[in-house]
Amino acid sequence: MALIEVGRVCVKKLGRDAGKRAVITKLVNANFVSVVTSVRLKERRCNVRHLEFLSEKIDPNNKEQLSRVLEIETAKIK
Repeated sequence: MALIEVGRVCVKKLGRDAGKRAVITKLVNANFVSVVTSVRLKERRCNVRHLEFLSEKIDPNNKEQLSRVLEIETAKIK
C-alpha cells in the first residue's frame, strides 16, 4: 500500500490548517503534494512530512466523497 498517492485522506500536522483533514489531489515530487483541506478549498502545496496519512482513500474529483471526508457542504466545492 502506497501512502503517498492521489486521493489519500490525511491529517495536517503543521500550518494554518493543523489538525484538519486533507485530501491529496496531485503529486508534485517526492517531498511535496497538492492538498485540499476544509479550511482552504484551493489546492495548496504541502510537504509530506507535515501530513499524517490515514487508511482511507477517495476519488478527489467526486464532490460528494470530498464533501463527506472534509465535512463541508457540497455547494462550497468548486
